[in-house]
Amino acid sequence: MAPGTLELIRSTIRDVPDFPNPGILFKDITPVLANPTLLAQTIDGMIEATGITQVDKVVGIDARGFIFGALIAERLGAGFIPVRKKGKLPWQTRGIDYALEYGTNSVEMHLDAIASGETVLLADDLLATGGTAGAALHLIEQAGGKLLGSTFFIELSFLGGREKIAASGPVHALITY
Repeated sequence: MAPGTLELIRSTIRDVPDFPNPGILFKDITPVLANPTLLAQTIDGMIEATGITQVDKVVGIDARGFIFGALIAERLGAGFIPVRKKGKLPWQTRGIDYALEYGTNSVEMHLDAIASGETVLLADDLLATGGTAGAALHLIEQAGGKLLGSTFFIELSFLGGREKIAASGPVHALITY
């Protein structure tokens, strides 16, 4: 990544206090998404951080992970697999319930999304407590996928998510707070 690029991306992320709940400082990435140059540099940086040049599937988590995952998949010549909130996928699924930083949720993936032995990269916008990523990693494991690593645009390190998912494989984040 060119000198100063990471700092420019970081400075473009907007802090929104008390969203979605009081006491939470939300990192708003929409200004980065709105800038095609910064978005492309972000995707490049997320891929470079992993060192991965080839993978069969990229899994993106509902909803902003779809943006990053699909773009990374396209760059790597891989298939894209969505992990969605319960009840949103139209075919047979496997699912899991999990805890997140301010509640609980459930995610699902199509049963045929990943074939046993396929190499997989997990991509999402944010690593916080590790609940959502951990759930997605569990689904990948259940499918028989071979996880090569996880890549995140932002990591909130003070919430300890990396420690919760590190046993699954290498964890990379472009920007850490």
